[in-house]
Amino acid sequence: MRKRELVQSCAALGIAPSDVTLIDHSDLPDSPTVKWDERLLSSLILHHIKEKNVDLVITFDESGVSGHSNHISLYRAIRSLHSSGQLPEGCSVLLLESVNIFRKYISVLDLPLSRFSGPDVLVISSGSQYQQGKEAMQQHQSQLLWFRHVYLFFSRYMMINSLNFLHDKKVEKES
Repeated sequence: MRKRELVQSCAALGIAPSDVTLIDHSDLPDSPTVKWDERLLSSLILHHIKEKNVDLVITFDESGVSGHSNHISLYRAIRSLHSSGQLPEGCSVLLLESVNIFRKYISVLDLPLSRFSGPDVLVISSGSQYQQGKEAMQQHQSQLLWFRHVYLFFSRYMMINSLNFLHDKKVEKES
Protein backbone atom coordinates (compact mmCIF):
# COMPACT_ATOMS: atom_id res chain seq x y z
CA MET A 1 0.00 0.00 0.00
CA ARG A 2 2.77 2.47 0.93
CA LYS A 3 4.58 1.74 -2.35
CA ARG A 4 1.42 2.47 -4.35
CA GLU A 5 0.85 5.67 -2.35
CA LEU A 6 4.39 6.84 -3.06
CA VAL A 7 4.00 6.31 -6.82
CA GLN A 8 0.62 8.10 -6.77
CA SER A 9 2.09 10.99 -4.77
CA CYS A 10 4.97 11.35 -7.23
CA ALA A 11 2.50 11.26 -10.13
CA ALA A 12 0.62 14.17 -8.54
CA LEU A 13 3.93 16.06 -8.64
CA GLY A 14 4.51 15.18 -12.29
CA ILE A 15 7.13 12.51 -11.62
CA ALA A 16 6.81 9.46 -13.86
CA PRO A 17 6.71 6.03 -12.17
CA SER A 18 9.85 5.09 -14.12
CA ASP A 19 11.67 7.91 -12.30
CA VAL A 20 10.70 6.65 -8.83
CA THR A 21 13.21 4.46 -7.04
CA LEU A 22 11.93 2.72 -3.95
CA ILE A 23 14.39 0.97 -1.68
CA ASP A 24 12.57 -1.68 0.33
CA HIS A 25 15.27 -3.05 2.60
CA SER A 26 14.55 -5.05 5.75
CA ASP A 27 17.34 -3.23 7.62
CA LEU A 28 15.77 0.15 6.81
CA PRO A 29 12.28 0.00 8.33
CA ASP A 30 10.01 3.04 8.06
CA SER A 31 9.90 3.92 11.75
CA PRO A 32 10.42 7.16 13.66
CA THR A 33 12.21 5.20 16.39
CA VAL A 34 14.71 3.25 14.27
CA LYS A 35 18.14 4.67 13.53
CA TRP A 36 19.22 3.34 10.15
CA ASP A 37 22.69 1.90 9.60
CA GLU A 38 24.79 4.75 8.21
CA ARG A 39 27.14 2.56 6.16
CA LEU A 40 24.33 0.62 4.49
CA LEU A 41 22.38 3.78 3.77
CA SER A 42 25.47 5.60 2.45
CA SER A 43 26.22 2.69 0.13
CA LEU A 44 22.67 2.62 -1.26
CA ILE A 45 22.56 6.39 -1.72
CA LEU A 46 25.97 6.55 -3.39
CA HIS A 47 25.01 3.73 -5.77
CA HIS A 48 21.86 5.63 -6.77
CA ILE A 49 23.72 8.93 -7.19
CA LYS A 50 26.27 7.32 -9.49
CA GLU A 51 23.73 5.21 -11.41
CA LYS A 52 21.46 8.19 -12.11
CA ASN A 53 24.29 10.73 -12.52
CA VAL A 54 22.77 12.92 -9.79
CA ASP A 55 24.28 16.38 -9.42
CA LEU A 56 22.03 17.70 -6.63
CA VAL A 57 20.82 15.91 -3.50
CA ILE A 58 18.13 17.54 -1.37
CA THR A 59 17.72 16.05 2.07
CA PHE A 60 17.05 16.88 5.70
CA ASP A 61 19.36 18.77 8.02
CA GLU A 62 20.72 17.28 11.26
CA SER A 63 17.37 17.72 13.04
CA GLY A 64 15.37 15.93 10.36
CA VAL A 65 12.63 18.65 10.37
CA SER A 66 10.53 16.70 12.86
CA GLY A 67 13.20 14.78 14.76
CA HIS A 68 12.28 11.63 12.81
CA SER A 69 15.20 9.24 13.22
CA ASN A 70 14.95 7.99 9.60
CA HIS A 71 15.26 11.60 8.38
CA ILE A 72 18.26 12.19 10.64
CA SER A 73 19.83 8.95 9.38
CA LEU A 74 19.53 10.24 5.81
CA TYR A 75 21.31 13.46 6.80
CA ARG A 76 24.10 11.54 8.55
CA ALA A 77 24.62 9.22 5.58
CA ILE A 78 24.85 12.14 3.14
CA ARG A 79 27.08 14.09 5.55
CA SER A 80 29.39 11.08 5.77
CA LEU A 81 29.58 10.73 1.98
CA HIS A 82 30.23 14.44 1.61
CA SER A 83 32.83 14.70 4.39
CA SER A 84 34.75 11.68 3.15
CA GLY A 85 34.84 13.03 -0.41
CA GLN A 86 32.90 10.08 -1.83
CA LEU A 87 30.28 12.14 -3.65
CA PRO A 88 31.05 12.54 -7.35
CA GLU A 89 32.63 15.82 -8.37
CA GLY A 90 29.95 18.40 -9.08
CA CYS A 91 27.36 16.76 -6.83
CA SER A 92 26.01 19.34 -4.39
CA VAL A 93 23.85 18.81 -1.33
CA LEU A 94 21.04 21.06 -0.11
CA LEU A 95 19.71 20.61 3.42
CA LEU A 96 16.12 21.45 4.32
CA GLU A 97 16.23 23.75 7.34
CA SER A 98 14.46 22.55 10.47
CA VAL A 99 12.57 25.28 12.30
CA ASN A 100 11.02 25.35 15.76
CA ILE A 101 7.42 24.23 16.32
CA PHE A 102 6.09 27.80 16.39
CA ARG A 103 7.61 28.66 13.01
CA LYS A 104 6.64 25.26 11.60
CA TYR A 105 2.93 25.97 12.01
CA ILE A 106 2.55 29.64 11.10
CA SER A 107 2.37 28.92 7.37
CA VAL A 108 3.04 31.98 5.17
CA LEU A 109 3.47 34.19 8.23
CA ASP A 110 6.94 32.65 8.48
CA LEU A 111 8.04 34.35 5.27
CA PRO A 112 9.68 37.41 6.92
CA LEU A 113 11.60 35.15 9.33
CA SER A 114 12.64 32.85 6.50
CA ARG A 115 13.90 35.73 4.39
CA PHE A 116 15.71 37.29 7.34
CA SER A 117 17.51 34.05 8.19
CA GLY A 118 19.27 34.27 4.82
CA PRO A 119 19.18 30.69 3.53
CA ASP A 120 21.16 29.75 0.43
CA VAL A 121 17.89 28.86 -1.31
CA LEU A 122 14.39 30.01 -0.37
CA VAL A 123 11.52 28.27 -2.15
CA ILE A 124 8.13 29.96 -1.94
CA SER A 125 5.29 28.00 -3.50
CA SER A 126 2.57 29.62 -5.55
CA GLY A 127 -1.08 28.83 -4.83
CA SER A 128 -1.15 26.20 -7.57
CA GLN A 129 2.09 24.64 -6.31
CA TYR A 130 0.59 24.49 -2.81
CA GLN A 131 -2.48 22.72 -4.24
CA GLN A 132 -0.24 20.28 -6.11
CA GLY A 133 1.73 19.55 -2.93
CA LYS A 134 -1.48 19.07 -0.99
CA GLU A 135 -2.76 16.64 -3.63
CA ALA A 136 0.53 14.74 -3.45
CA MET A 137 0.34 14.52 0.35
CA GLN A 138 -3.26 13.30 0.17
CA GLN A 139 -2.13 10.27 -1.84
CA HIS A 140 -0.60 8.91 1.36
CA GLN A 141 -3.96 7.81 2.78
CA SER A 142 -2.40 5.33 5.20
CA GLN A 143 -0.41 8.20 6.73
CA LEU A 144 -3.14 10.86 6.88
CA LEU A 145 -3.79 10.97 10.58
CA TRP A 146 -5.51 14.02 12.13
CA PHE A 147 -2.24 15.89 12.74
CA ARG A 148 -1.21 15.53 9.09
CA HIS A 149 -4.42 17.33 8.08
CA VAL A 150 -3.34 20.16 10.41
CA TYR A 151 0.07 20.03 8.72
CA LEU A 152 -1.50 20.41 5.26
CA PHE A 153 -3.16 23.67 6.23
CA PHE A 154 -0.74 25.28 8.67
CA SER A 155 2.78 24.00 8.05
CA ARG A 156 5.15 26.50 6.52
CA TYR A 157 6.79 23.57 4.72
CA MET A 158 3.75 23.38 2.45
CA MET A 159 4.51 26.94 1.25
CA ILE A 160 8.02 27.94 2.35
CA ASN A 161 11.20 25.88 2.34
CA SER A 162 14.61 27.23 3.23
CA LEU A 163 17.63 25.20 2.24
CA ASN A 164 21.35 25.53 2.78
CA PHE A 165 24.25 23.95 0.94
CA LEU A 166 26.21 21.34 2.86
CA HIS A 167 29.76 22.58 3.29
CA ASP A 168 32.80 20.96 4.86
CA LYS A 169 33.28 22.14 8.42
CA LYS A 170 36.95 22.87 7.61
CA VAL A 171 35.90 25.19 4.77
CA GLU A 172 33.30 26.89 6.98
CA LYS A 173 35.92 27.70 9.64
CA GLU A 174 38.29 29.22 7.08
CA SER A 175 35.59 31.48 5.60
